[in-house]
Amino acid sequence: MKILKNILRTSLIAALFIATTATAQTTSYTPTAQNIQAREEFAQDRFGIFIHWGIYSMFAQGEWYLQNAEIDKREYAKVADAFYPHKFDAKAWVSAIKDSGAKYICFTSRHHDSFSMWDTAESDFNIVDATPFGRDVIKELADECHKQGIKLHLYYSHLDWMRDEYPRGRTGKKIIGRDTTKVNWPEYYNFMNRQLTELLTNYGPIGAIWFDGVWDHDEDTVPFNWQLEEQYALIHKLQPACLVGNNHHITPFEGEDIQIFERDLPGENTAGLSGQSISRLPLETCQTMNGMWGYKLIDQNYKSLDTLIRYLVSTAGKGANLLMNVGPQPNGEIPAAAIERLKGMGEWLRANGETIYGTTAGDIPAQDWGVTTRKGDRLFVHIFNCNDTELLLPLTCKVKKAFTYADKEPVKTKKCKEGIKLLFPEAPQGTDYIVELITK
Repeated sequence: MKILKNILRTSLIAALFIATTATAQTTSYTPTAQNIQAREEFAQDRFGIFIHWGIYSMFAQGEWYLQNAEIDKREYAKVADAFYPHKFDAKAWVSAIKDSGAKYICFTSRHHDSFSMWDTAESDFNIVDATPFGRDVIKELADECHKQGIKLHLYYSHLDWMRDEYPRGRTGKKIIGRDTTKVNWPEYYNFMNRQLTELLTNYGPIGAIWFDGVWDHDEDTVPFNWQLEEQYALIHKLQPACLVGNNHHITPFEGEDIQIFERDLPGENTAGLSGQSISRLPLETCQTMNGMWGYKLIDQNYKSLDTLIRYLVSTAGKGANLLMNVGPQPNGEIPAAAIERLKGMGEWLRANGETIYGTTAGDIPAQDWGVTTRKGDRLFVHIFNCNDTELLLPLTCKVKKAFTYADKEPVKTKKCKEGIKLLFPEAPQGTDYIVELITK
């Protein structure tokens, strides 16, 4: 196995050299036709599932346990020897996610704790070599995603709390066992690129690489050079249709294909992580189903199904995708509470998905009563809260017809100076009361 890995590593280094040499002179990014098409498809998908899973699940304290507990990295690494997720079933995962109405999965290939969830030749600290489980989780997920028609995106951490070569930023400083004399950015950068080459060479089409961690050096007195342009060029060289996104919490950089917002809708910043302006790129907001990204035993504060549906609708109303997170248990199962909500969202989307998939942000910005989405001449009015039998819509377009989406019952309208009013026999009720308008 090790001989095979060394041969593979040599091949990948050669491929990496060729790819980076061919793109080293790039001064500006022009997306390919395949990439533009992938962006358009991404913007139509509207719903994806984030999966945070690694050896940190064994501690049941969330994905930042190594950092938050300030423990010895060598002691932390020992848990890999007991990681045996015997109930992991790629088919069951992908089937449940597909049934939820989600169009893609974003899986954590390597989080900040440096543990790789695939059979990498670049480190023995991976799920095949370091655990008794010995199976390539990403290979099984990729195969099942391709089989079931679900796109696979891969999260990849730019920062690393375990590897000595990584120049520590504002996190990871209290982790025990780091040798600061071995900091070597070129070595670490090349390590990352060789791993990315593996992921984009050995697992079929990858929908996106979802980076995280640039914020680790946002307090440096001298701006840190992540060499992102060359890394993005490598990705686009290996798979032109692969989208690049970076959860850096700032304006998108050259070479990025989507813009990410964390724990907030675009244009909002309640969590303090999404104050950046909104670009013209396809948008995605990531949000937890409960409080944590990775599995945490005591975190059973799951958002209600109504809340999750309204968040999905509100995200579409902003013209963005929702990437909703689940954190599998250490045995490889998705928690029952998460499965229950995935099932409920799937039922809702089978009835109402036409008002979400392939839509753009509606004509009316988000209001206290709800949001709007648009598809051609059809404007969908999503009403969450309305205690009156009248609802004013500040529209300038002409409304030819109005009816309830669920049962196609006509809804009376009345023109007024401010736009039009929807007139109901009684105040709208339910999680999302949808009125469809045919406009001109």
